[in-house]
Amino acid sequence: MLKSKGYSKASASLLALLFAAGLLVGGLASFYINFQEINGLSAEVAALQSQVSALQGGQNVTYQYITVYQNSTALAEIYSSVRDSVVLVQGTTNSETVQGSGFVYNFSNRIVVITNYHVVYDTTDLSVTFSNGNGYAATVLGTDQYADLAVLSVNASAGEFTPIEIASSSTLRVGEPVIAIGNPYGLVGSLTTGVVSALGRTITEDYAGGFAIANIIQTSAPINPGNSGGPLLNVVGKVVGITTAIVSDSQGLGFAIPSNTILREISALITTGTYSGHSYLGVSGQDMSYDIAQEIGASVTYGWRIATVTAGGPSDGKLQVNDIIIAMNGTLIKNNDDLASYLEEKTLPTEHLVLTVVRDDSITDVDVILGTRPPPST
Repeated sequence: MLKSKGYSKASASLLALLFAAGLLVGGLASFYINFQEINGLSAEVAALQSQVSALQGGQNVTYQYITVYQNSTALAEIYSSVRDSVVLVQGTTNSETVQGSGFVYNFSNRIVVITNYHVVYDTTDLSVTFSNGNGYAATVLGTDQYADLAVLSVNASAGEFTPIEIASSSTLRVGEPVIAIGNPYGLVGSLTTGVVSALGRTITEDYAGGFAIANIIQTSAPINPGNSGGPLLNVVGKVVGITTAIVSDSQGLGFAIPSNTILREISALITTGTYSGHSYLGVSGQDMSYDIAQEIGASVTYGWRIATVTAGGPSDGKLQVNDIIIAMNGTLIKNNDDLASYLEEKTLPTEHLVLTVVRDDSITDVDVILGTRPPPST
């Protein structure tokens, strides 16, 4: 019995020793496996860190590009480079003194000041004052009521003029930053900033004889009375528009004539005193909508519905009341903004225009020879 007990104790000790050894070997194996996995993870982490660093580098480049024009120093430099090009325009009417803004432009070695028509309309004793405070008499060379443009000649020495460059407005995109400089409430040389908030708008003014002023730039840059006629600039300080109007009681909603309109008309305004390149359809109408389509039983909810056709006009005998214009020369027309902007930017009087219209739920093409808009009534 004693031998049996000793044998049992020895066997138990051996089993315990073997179990401990197994634990040790298993622990060493687990440690080795975990060590290998940790090394692999470390390598992966290092690779990820390298990729993140590369991405951060790319993001920094983008950020630096964006801040080029948002940085206050850059804005200050733009303002410094163009402030002498912006002028104060003043005149008197039968009842009051009026004032606005303008800017100096060199057209084929002819130095002029560009401003809005409504700034100089029905004024006498017109004058232009430069940023240095020097003021001079001015005369109107040409006007276009339909585009709210006026070009002035200023009786000043050549040294007073600092022309500014006009760029094409065709490349403008919604969201791009813009800068307005002018004289709001007589506060000479004020700068405001914003973005292009919409393109291709139309606005109506009393002096435009009921016709829409088309292809307008909508901007969030604050515009106030006295800003009219001043330049709207892009981020490199070139003119892309001329500030012209605000919506009463609105916040952050202003409008500017696009620079392409200026470039298209400037030669005629200087040499002939007017511009006669506005196309004329001879119709009136309204934007389509879902409600109107339901009311008249139309098959489309977009386009421009004809309300009247002017007798003897270009569309007389071609278009009919309740025709819905949905395209011009293949370009989609959703509303009056599209229609007026296409006519202004893409057509001239005497040109053929193919109108796609919905008539009695059928789609048809109508060919019209465009006329010239009649002279303003005021």
